[in-house]
Amino acid sequence: MSRFTPENLTLAREIIGRYPRPKSALIPLLHLSQEQEGWISEEAMREIAELVGVTPAEVRGTGTFYEMFHFEPIGRYLLNICGTMSCALMGAGDLLHAAEEELGVRAGGTTSRRAHHPAPSGVPGGLHRGAMLAGQLPLPLPRHPGRGARVDQRTAVGRARR
Repeated sequence: MSRFTPENLTLAREIIGRYPRPKSALIPLLHLSQEQEGWISEEAMREIAELVGVTPAEVRGTGTFYEMFHFEPIGRYLLNICGTMSCALMGAGDLLHAAEEELGVRAGGTTSRRAHHPAPSGVPGGLHRGAMLAGQLPLPLPRHPGRGARVDQRTAVGRARR
């Protein structure tokens, strides 16, 4: 049984045809799978592996290299909070703690209504402005240490407390 919908299976085969080697389509197929389901399951990885002629371990190995792929269900709003050393020096720990407290879930978990999923991530950019939270927004929002932070659960937007 295919994990892809019939339309996405057709699209997957079209994507594979764009590349000189089927294996080169791994990342676009991972995107397609995640777009369809919201995450990438073991079954999806097996199907992708079969389509491009590699092992499921190669599919997982490729996908886990990138933060944008999720291998377990996540909430509707993914809140990426910079977890690098430079962000830590700028107060990212306080921002992550505030998100965990206000959402009632630890980093990497998902709220009971499956709405929010706070997670540490790589550098989202703009570190000169302070620790960062990016929550499905066009640009990361700066957060400054010392002011505390608040996460608006209705919109998943981080805001500095004044």
